[in-house]
Amino acid sequence: MGIVVKSVAPLLAVGALLAGCATAPPQSNHAAYQAYEQQNDPLKPFNKVSYHFDNKLDTYVLKPIALGYIDVTTPGIRAHVADFMSNTDAPAQLLEFMAAGKPRDAGTTLVRFLVNSTVGIGGLFDPAGALGYHQVYTDLGLTLAGYGVPEGPYLYLPFAGPSDLRDATGIPASIVLTPTFPAPPSTGLTIFNYGSDALSVVNTRAQLHGTISNIRKTSLDPYATFRSLYRQHRAALLKDINKRDVATPPAWYSAAQRKAMRHEEYDASN
Repeated sequence: MGIVVKSVAPLLAVGALLAGCATAPPQSNHAAYQAYEQQNDPLKPFNKVSYHFDNKLDTYVLKPIALGYIDVTTPGIRAHVADFMSNTDAPAQLLEFMAAGKPRDAGTTLVRFLVNSTVGIGGLFDPAGALGYHQVYTDLGLTLAGYGVPEGPYLYLPFAGPSDLRDATGIPASIVLTPTFPAPPSTGLTIFNYGSDALSVVNTRAQLHGTISNIRKTSLDPYATFRSLYRQHRAALLKDINKRDVATPPAWYSAAQRKAMRHEEYDASN
């Protein structure tokens, strides 16, 4: 998510909370009330307006630009751009992994940032991955989830897309943790920020073009599908973080102790 989008999203989130809420069905209608609870979308009137606004913006502006971008680039180029954008997020993710008490992922993120920023030419290439330090991901919303903070109601933010109340509260912090945020303001920095924001949005839209097109063509309710996919994606990210967060058996453990520890880790992750 770009700096420009991040700057306006907190205000949009406040606006969403002040918007009209969907009316819950009577509890006597058990099936309807249970479906309402499972959706966890009390801000649906605001969310639907935001979704339709973004859909029009995508149809008439972003999608044509992304298609033109696809025509003049290759999948390899788009992958390198994604690697570069991911590398710029590494300092923030390093702090977030540390705040979450995930030293293994924090170490992986630090090594990746140092290696890819130098040998990888600013992150355009991923030599750290070739060395066995594969990409890991987190953000403040996932950090809060690790501490048991509930996701809250679903929230669709204009320009930013699917979210929830917990994830939206991490947006201001993500602005401050951007590597260029502490730098003295300058014309060159402003151009870089706006340029990288625009490139990130277009590159991401290009990479997701097939998925988005398929959902719009086949889904009876694309809004509900995007809502479900967002929640599934966030749950999978949190599960991956927890699965990696295992203790390494010390070298002086006996073979039997190391085997027992691995079994315990497997049981805990499943």
